[in-house]
Amino acid sequence: MRPIFHGQLSLIAVVGAITISILNGATTAVQAAQTVVIRRGSSSQSIPLADLKTLAETGNASPNLQDYARRLRPQERETVLSALKANFNISPVAIRRFLDTQTGNLLVSELAGATSRSDRVGELLIKSALVSGALAPKGLSLISFIEAYDSPRLEIDLNRTFQVAKNFNRAFWQTQAFMAAISPQLAPQRPQMSIPFDPTQAGNASVQVLKLNLNDRQRRREIPVDVYWSTEASPKKPIIVFSHGLGSIRTDMRYLAQHLASHGYVVAALEHPGSNETHVRQALKLKAPLLEAEEFLNRPKDISFVLDELQSLNQKSGPLQGKLAPDLAMVIGYSFGGATALSLAGAELQLTQLKQRCPGDVLANSLGENAQCWAKALPEDSYQLRDPRIKAAIALSPTASILFGETGLTKVAVPTLIAAASADKTTPALTEQVVTFDQMPSPKWLVGFVGATHLSVKDPDTTLAQSREPSTLYSGGEIVGEQSVEVRNYVKAIALAMAAQLTDEASNYAFVLTPNYAQYASTERFPIRLVTEIPPNAKAILQQFVQNQSNSQDLLNLSKLR
Repeated sequence: MRPIFHGQLSLIAVVGAITISILNGATTAVQAAQTVVIRRGSSSQSIPLADLKTLAETGNASPNLQDYARRLRPQERETVLSALKANFNISPVAIRRFLDTQTGNLLVSELAGATSRSDRVGELLIKSALVSGALAPKGLSLISFIEAYDSPRLEIDLNRTFQVAKNFNRAFWQTQAFMAAISPQLAPQRPQMSIPFDPTQAGNASVQVLKLNLNDRQRRREIPVDVYWSTEASPKKPIIVFSHGLGSIRTDMRYLAQHLASHGYVVAALEHPGSNETHVRQALKLKAPLLEAEEFLNRPKDISFVLDELQSLNQKSGPLQGKLAPDLAMVIGYSFGGATALSLAGAELQLTQLKQRCPGDVLANSLGENAQCWAKALPEDSYQLRDPRIKAAIALSPTASILFGETGLTKVAVPTLIAAASADKTTPALTEQVVTFDQMPSPKWLVGFVGATHLSVKDPDTTLAQSREPSTLYSGGEIVGEQSVEVRNYVKAIALAMAAQLTDEASNYAFVLTPNYAQYASTERFPIRLVTEIPPNAKAILQQFVQNQSNSQDLLNLSKLR
């Protein structure tokens, strides 16, 4: 299909994307909408539902659709034919339960506001169509939603729809604006450097995996751990501990663990029982809350407990005896695990503002922001969870925008590297990583993967299913597997270099932690940039953003007092 027709009904696709992104889960309509009326200013266009169905099923656009597509801007056209084609097997019961929540009601209100019926009746029509659409043979889709809309036609205000879209996952769109503003500073350069060796290549050691099931009786937590090691392991090298993301598993970064172990490091990849895949699956079955506030404290304590247990193993007869340096460790965290890593590095949880802000406008928040709001139930307003054995930290796409308050990140006490992906919808780079980096003391590094997504750094074996998810305003559209091998190769290089800074090989690997090597490792698909401070031009743009955010928050707090 020619580019002009790719997602030509972007207003419909946006609504579909919003719906699909929120309803990760009966009745039938009395009559189905047979026509969609698109209004923009004083003009309007009627589009038969049959034309939309043909477009979704075959990719062929009718002359009517072709004509309308030419009136839209390129960015408006470049949306979500994939959303029109997507079908989701979501339980109508789960949808109904979601729509009865505060977030569900906000979603329905926003969607109704983009139609000709923004009143209570319009909201009921939206709710009914979402539930009924899930009863379609192929599940909930944009087409089944329209077919279930209980009116002969569905009228949509195009400008209002685009405005609504901007208010969903606001931080992601702010990141895109920031990236556009600093794009001249991202121009590729020809690095003048000689690479003494390739840090992305595996070491000479043969890697083995020791599986442990540790039991912290005091906190009643069973913690499975995979320990990657080799005969070249030495107490002269730090232990590296890995913390996974929310709803994930300890093999998230298996490729990285194997790489580091092949160079003589011992890597402990653990699973956090209160926020791993098993726990989240139970939560989705309504058998547990998605996240307990205490998990923000338990995760760093899990790492400290594992280091205690490794110290014990270092003293016992076995394969790891005498091979570990229990007082010398580096932590690597991904996503929610990135916040865990920052906590262990000394960042202080500061929750006063979080408790005032959350839940706030949950539809405007990213998934990462909403996850941080679960910390609201913690009884104290600040927590210090630093473990002095942690001597360096890497936080890959961390969730950190509101968890550490105004000054919590200034208390990071060890060299720390932050990695960000410009197309990350889950933890948008500007709010979650760039601002975070700017607040931290040196020594520090910020790595930017231009064009990469939230899952690009993960082990390919853990992203097979997610790679097929449709692109929505909150998630999906992930670049993973072989498509993001350059990103993972660079992660291997910088993790190895960061670990080496804690050894007598520090100078040998220093070249990896330079802007020149980032340019060297860049590809046309993924430009990579590394800085140790925000450049002055970008700093001015960043400060303006932070000031605007502060003013918006002041207005929000004032409205709560009225």
